[in-house]
Order: sequence, then structure tokens, then C-alpha cells
Amino acid sequence: ELKNKKIIIGYDRRFLADQYALAIAAIVRGCDLEPLISETSVTTPACSWAVVQEKALGALVITASHNPPEWLGLKIKGPWGGSVESDFTQAVEQRLVAGSIVNPSQLPVKSLDVRTNHLKGLSQKFDLNSLKNGLQEIGLKIIVDPMHGSAADCMSDLFSESSNELIDEIRTQRDPLFGGAPPEPLERYLSLLIAKVKESNNQGQPAIGIVFDGDGDRLAAIDEKGRYCSTQVLMPLLINHLVRVKRKRGNIVKTVSCSDLISLVAKDLGCDVVELPVGFKYIASEMLTSNVLLGGEESGGLGFGSHLPERDALYAAILLLESIKDSKRLLSDSLDEIQFKFGNSYYERVDLSFTNIAIGKQIENELRNNPPKFVADNIVQEVILKDGVKLRLDVSYWLMFRFSGTEPLLRIYCEAPSKAQMLNSLSWAKDFVNELL
Repeated sequence: ELKNKKIIIGYDRRFLADQYALAIAAIVRGCDLEPLISETSVTTPACSWAVVQEKALGALVITASHNPPEWLGLKIKGPWGGSVESDFTQAVEQRLVAGSIVNPSQLPVKSLDVRTNHLKGLSQKFDLNSLKNGLQEIGLKIIVDPMHGSAADCMSDLFSESSNELIDEIRTQRDPLFGGAPPEPLERYLSLLIAKVKESNNQGQPAIGIVFDGDGDRLAAIDEKGRYCSTQVLMPLLINHLVRVKRKRGNIVKTVSCSDLISLVAKDLGCDVVELPVGFKYIASEMLTSNVLLGGEESGGLGFGSHLPERDALYAAILLLESIKDSKRLLSDSLDEIQFKFGNSYYERVDLSFTNIAIGKQIENELRNNPPKFVADNIVQEVILKDGVKLRLDVSYWLMFRFSGTEPLLRIYCEAPSKAQMLNSLSWAKDFVNELL
């Protein structure tokens, strides 16, 4: 007999997501379980937080995260608040194929203020009054772009009465089409945010931008110079803040597609680095079994051992602001200092789409079996097959091919010590793939 039958039901702002959530809640009720449905659209990390606080069996979140507007999906969270393992999701898929039928219950379903509870939990982990005062002393404005997603107004609500002086949010209204682009925190989708940040700084008001994806578990930033800052450059800054300022210790976990800069900073501070395949589920598993200070992935997800074994972009955003407040320096200056100390790092990812998934897999298999010995004029020093095919050319210089696990895309990643080397390597990679086709 289960002591607790609670299942958290959450949903994002996508088309019909709330209706799917109600339908799923009725099915969960029909399984003699107790669904608790969110009162409003909510971030995925908020559902993870609710699982832990309610000591629930897990959560079902109706979301397609950062994917294109026409997508909708389901995220399954375990009793620890993080994503379940692959064998669990495969079992679910098998049951769906088998046509297992559960009669939906007509009994009423209880609701839960998942959003407010999460924000309250975050406010208890940080001294928000001190943070607000410190940022106002610097004179910094925070321009937030939730990309029409579930994190809309969360930062404003966290800083409540003083939010008008500190926070300016754009694209907060619900739009299931997300302005015609995927709600993914990539530079090519952030022209409005970048323009707003530049405009504010040109008018004499220092400002940075913070952007969240569609379900609030990924983030990126725009510094005072209008430069796009992915988690590749934010992670080293946060590691430095956690270790030097907050005196925290623990392992740094990164996926194989992450920047070498993360490892260089972590090792300089005496932290062990664990490198895993792409996917936050691998990081979450490590967080459950070892002392992890910070875990991150290239696509914008950051998790913290002192919080949840799951990505939480709002938590990461507050910690980023705290690092700016404590250093009393511009974000751009702090990022430049890291690059000056550890060497320049230029990073970019290119996605090649395929209508036939089998073709993409075939290319990846060909690369695994016959990896190139040169990339342009650079000798391949090491071939890493932890996930996809990573070709190491030098320190902070590598090229990687990996087929997406969620979309029909071949992703090509590159990090190089100069922009010219990065662009040249990516151009070579695209030509190489075309030749294989």
C-alpha cells in the first residue's frame, strides 16, 4: 500500500496544454492515485519543487520545453523531483503501443498553487532584499525575456514591490506560437532582448538581459555590451562565485558538448570535473549519488546540489544576479576577466535538419566507424565517443557531431580559441556531412 498517492500535474502555455493536463488528471484519478493539478501554467522546475515539497510519487508535465510551437510533449518526474530514467520512459512507451486503457475518473481533482509555492521556496534560499539593494546601488536594470513561456512575470513577482525599479519584462503575454519561433534561448531568437539591452546602456542605464525557455528550465543572458552569453560562459562565472564567495565545495558535472573553459576554471579552483553524455538526466543521476556543486549542459540547463537534482533557470538567474551584486562589477567585465585568464573561447552549435531520421543516424555511425584524421588543416589528436563523435584538435579546440535525441537534427558543435578557427571548422564540418550524403 502506497503511503502517498500524490501525482503533480503541470502544464506550460502551449496550445491545449491545459486541456491535456485535465484529461491526464482524470486518468491518474482513474488509476486510484491522487492528482494535484497546477492552478495555472507553470515552469517544469516548479513541478519538480512541488514533488519534493508534497512528497509526491512524481509529476507529469505537459510541455514541449524549448521545441517549436507545433510540438507538445510529456515530461515525467520521479519522487526526487528529477527526470526518470530511460528504462522508465521506454516502459511507458511500450504501454502506449500496447493500447493499455484506463477509464478516466469523474471525481473532482484537487488543485495546487505550484507556481506560488516554487517562488516562495526560491525566496527562502536567497536574501532577495539584500540582492535588490545591491543591484540598485550598482544601478543595474534587469530586462527579462520569458519568450512567451511559463516563466513570465516570475522574476517580477520574486522581487514584488521593487520589481518596477529593477525588473523590466518583455514578451510576457501567452502566445502558443511563441512569436513564430521556438522558445529556445538562442541568440538568433533574441533580437528584441538584445536591442532593449543595448538601448538601455546607450541611454546611460546599465542593463543586462536574462532569457528563459518555454518551460523555464533553461536560460541564457545578454551582457551590458549586448553580447549573447550561453551557459558555456555563465557556468565558469557561477563556479567561481560558489567556490570563492559562498565557500561551497563539490564536483562540477558537465556534458561532453560543454566548453573546456568550464573544466579549466573548475580545476583551477580545486574542483573535480565529471564529464557525461548529453542530457540532463545523466547529470541528475550523478547529483543523486555524489556531492555535486553545479551541473550544466550546453543547451542552457543548470542544476545545483543545494537545490534540486533538476534544472531550474529561475534559481540560476538569481544566483547570477547575486554574483554580480557581490562582485560589484559589470557582468561583461567579469566574463572578460575569465577569458583573459584562461584563454579565449568561441563556441557555436549548428543544426542540420533531416526529414529522414535514419539518414542522420547513418551519418553519425559513419563518423564513429571512420572518423576523419584531419579537420581542415588541423590534426585530430583524440576521438571521443562518449556521446556522438567528438574530435579534439587542441586545448579549447574541438569539433563534435551528435544526432539529437528529441528532434530530426544532426548537431555540430565547435569550440575554438578564435572566431575564425571556429567558423572555418564549422564550414568544414558542413561540407564533410554533405559529402557523406
